[in-house]
Amino acid sequence: MNYQLKAPDSAIRTTVKLPASKSISNRALILNALSDSPYDVENLSDCDDTNLMVKALSSNDRDFDVGAAGTTMRFLTAFLSKVAGEWTITGSERMKNRPIKVLVDALNALGARIEYLEREGYPPLRIFGSALRGGEISLPGNVSSQYISALLMIAPLTEQGVALRLEGTVISRPYIHITLRLMERYGASASWTGHTIRVLPGAYQPVRLTVESDWSAASYWYEILALSRTAEIELLGLRENSLQGDAAGARLFARLGVSTAYTSRGVVLRHTGTVCERLVHDFVNEPDLAQTFAVTCALLNIPFRFAGLRSLRIKETDRIEALKRELRKLGYVLTDRDDSILEWNGERGEPEPRPVIATYEDHRMALSFAPAALVRPGGIAIAHPQVVSKSYPRYWEDLKAAGFSIKESALSCSTLNIP
Repeated sequence: MNYQLKAPDSAIRTTVKLPASKSISNRALILNALSDSPYDVENLSDCDDTNLMVKALSSNDRDFDVGAAGTTMRFLTAFLSKVAGEWTITGSERMKNRPIKVLVDALNALGARIEYLEREGYPPLRIFGSALRGGEISLPGNVSSQYISALLMIAPLTEQGVALRLEGTVISRPYIHITLRLMERYGASASWTGHTIRVLPGAYQPVRLTVESDWSAASYWYEILALSRTAEIELLGLRENSLQGDAAGARLFARLGVSTAYTSRGVVLRHTGTVCERLVHDFVNEPDLAQTFAVTCALLNIPFRFAGLRSLRIKETDRIEALKRELRKLGYVLTDRDDSILEWNGERGEPEPRPVIATYEDHRMALSFAPAALVRPGGIAIAHPQVVSKSYPRYWEDLKAAGFSIKESALSCSTLNIP
């Protein structure tokens, strides 16, 4: 199934109740479980990753299938290594091709016992949960922050605590900071000095926690505002002093003409009429915003150079290649180099007459390309639109409420090619 989107007939005036932060939700669920909390986490995200985490943590099963939920796979692997018993964990075919060796090696070094059931370095896994001794370990700083967060969250419950040294350039620092700040809220003692994060041994304490709205989800409404100068959009539940690194998107979108006014309810977005001539940014701390900004800049004909994208190669899909392929359908010729830089210098090609954007089982491809309907006379078609359930299940309903026309159409065979 495809969705065919067309722009609203009039200026967009809408208020959006954003989904809760998936990053905070899944960390909070693990910490809540580790603290044996009697309280429920309030305002949890209603997305696939979080729903799978809730299901896993509340079940009596010993075998878990987390589908395409990378966060759930990594956090549960560490969590189960500390819970007495024998467990297996698997996922979708794509998940079975997402590496997990760095995390498994680190956990085994801390005293865990984890085996591969099929291919070395990849799920599915068999985990023999037991007490962990902890100690000193090293990881490359450029691995996924989810590996690091998974290790940090179980660190207080090891016998010795953990000293984690991050070697080289550290990517996605804000996600690690989210983890540490939430751990401290639950009573852990942790410090980050230089390249080493130290977590002392000790029990977590139960706390009441309410999850804030998701700044990653907000970025698609910022994109809509940037592409539609007459719009006014209110986004509920966002906080100026957010735990989330993606809150930096508000400052970056200011360069694309979007102003952010904070209120007691969230934020109000309006267009300033002033945009930059070229956007250069290192997304090492906000990798999940890269797709939003690549599509926005291309559609605004603003050349860009984005660095810090190394982790995009191992997300739900190879997001660098996916962006190049799908923006090429719209006539924008992007280049990449060094596995971490994506550029557009203004080069154009012949666009496809009726492009259908492939989503590659990646929610952020659908979320970031849908606003293209605002600038394309014939609108835009999105293949497999249901992928948005991973992080923003109500996205299409919210677009309809804002005035977008969305109709179902048959799936073209050309959209099934996955890089």
